[in-house]
Amino acid sequence: MAKKQEAPKPVLERVYNVPLRKEYMKVPRYKRSKKAVKALREFLQKHMKSPDIKLSHAVNEKVWKHGIKNPPHHVKVTAKKDDKGTVIATLFGEQAPKKKLTKKEEKKVAKTSKPEVKQETTPITK
Repeated sequence: MAKKQEAPKPVLERVYNVPLRKEYMKVPRYKRSKKAVKALREFLQKHMKSPDIKLSHAVNEKVWKHGIKNPPHHVKVTAKKDDKGTVIATLFGEQAPKKKLTKKEEKKVAKTSKPEVKQETTPITK
């Protein structure tokens, strides 16, 4: 039997309110959101002491919400560093992303789950 791989356990978890305005003001308007994402990564690399930074989809959506020219001034993120040194940044208060099932796994789950049986009740007449 193959060994079951476990998800890496978080070693370090911190909440940061990352200031982005000071960095993205250094570039032209048409490059601001791109620079804001780079600034966020650099901030997390410096403070979490790891070069491997992964941003969640929600964080990226938050930065790009108002387009390339108008990113937010601050972003509040929760940074979790695992035992391998990977840092995963999610929005503050957001649940950890769930693993999507493959088609094979979906079929397996569908076969193992029992279908609901509806019991029909007949009305009592007098």
